Amino acid sequence: MEKIIVEGGNKLRGEVNISLAKNSVLPIMVASILSSNDITINDAPDLEDVIVLTNLLSEMNCAVNKNINGDLIINTSNIKLVDMNSELIRKMRASFLIMGPMLSRFGECKISMPGGCNIGTRPIDLHLKGFRLLGAEIEIGHGFVEAKAKKLIGNRIYLDFPSVGATENILMASVFAEGTTIIENAAEEPEIWDLANFLNSMGAKIYGAGTGKITIEGVKADSLKGTTYRAIYDRVEAGTFMVAAAITNSKIIINGANEEHLRPTIEKLKECGVKFSGAGENRILVDGTGQKNPVDIKTMPYPGFPTDMQAQMMTLLSVIKGSSIVTETVFENRFMHVAELVRMGANIKIDGRTAIIEGVDSLTGCEVKATDLRAGAAMILAGLVAKGITEISDIYHIDRGYVDIEEKFRKLGANIYRSNN
Repeated sequence: MEKIIVEGGNKLRGEVNISLAKNSVLPIMVASILSSNDITINDAPDLEDVIVLTNLLSEMNCAVNKNINGDLIINTSNIKLVDMNSELIRKMRASFLIMGPMLSRFGECKISMPGGCNIGTRPIDLHLKGFRLLGAEIEIGHGFVEAKAKKLIGNRIYLDFPSVGATENILMASVFAEGTTIIENAAEEPEIWDLANFLNSMGAKIYGAGTGKITIEGVKADSLKGTTYRAIYDRVEAGTFMVAAAITNSKIIINGANEEHLRPTIEKLKECGVKFSGAGENRILVDGTGQKNPVDIKTMPYPGFPTDMQAQMMTLLSVIKGSSIVTETVFENRFMHVAELVRMGANIKIDGRTAIIEGVDSLTGCEVKATDLRAGAAMILAGLVAKGITEISDIYHIDRGYVDIEEKFRKLGANIYRSNN
């Protein structure tokens, strides 16, 4: 079984290059269904999730190729309505985003219930609510969801919760809908803006993406042209390396860090005592060498503190003297990493959706599991400062969201490698 091995104690130094955002590239890949022309996605990250979605599009008779520059070229002109491969769908929740563009282009789509990290219930009811308000009929049964519509008509759609996936799915379904669609209480994450910007580059008419109110003026079917697009940098990967600098008391430069997108993470790290300074366009110097302070964190939809950074920050707080409180409001099952940190010597108690952390002097390396994607990153961070050796199993979770993470840490001076033993 493949593992990542970390021997703690090394300080980090140098620069790290951040990959493009998985959470932008995946919906952009799916949105390519809306055009029958070539779509080129520059520098697509070499991730397991991208591979899974590539295979799923191939199952649908789409041409998906990667050139020598790492660009992903997608052509869906010969796409077919087929029963979606349920095994691939269950591997990744983002695969459910296929329903919006398929419904928009073909007026129907049948897909199995989605999978992904086991971090809590992520119901698709908001997706289906939006489709119904656009005029689709929905049927659920035997592990499948089917949507059909003779014609989609623009409507005003209010989301009970600013769900990223529902916002993206409804947004794509609305591109060819007759008239105007308004999504209220929409998710405001930078990846939403990125998807809308991509669609607009193809000829869509979307306004207000990145705010709580998005307006989509429907365009004619088959009117979207091909495009070449580069997604935004991965703010979660950048945030993970920021925490790495803090937890190892190091200074590093992060290349590919959009300060505005990272504002919630940066501000919380500043409270901890970490210093930041600009080092050029999309380059940030992170100085984690100073004294650290305990802080309280409450995860919230963007622009609040991101749930995808909660596990990494908790790892940092576990070695900061004093008491910190982390409250998880987005996913009810996102404290699975706590048991692994406790195995390493952390002092963390859970009360419902709240974790109380008493900082300890040090962690001790041992065998731990990557219980989900971000928990896996947290285990690497813990291993960087733990005494002795940390062996992390179930690292396929990590490979879903981080490109060559051990190589990037090794270039910064960490003692980390991958083992098949």
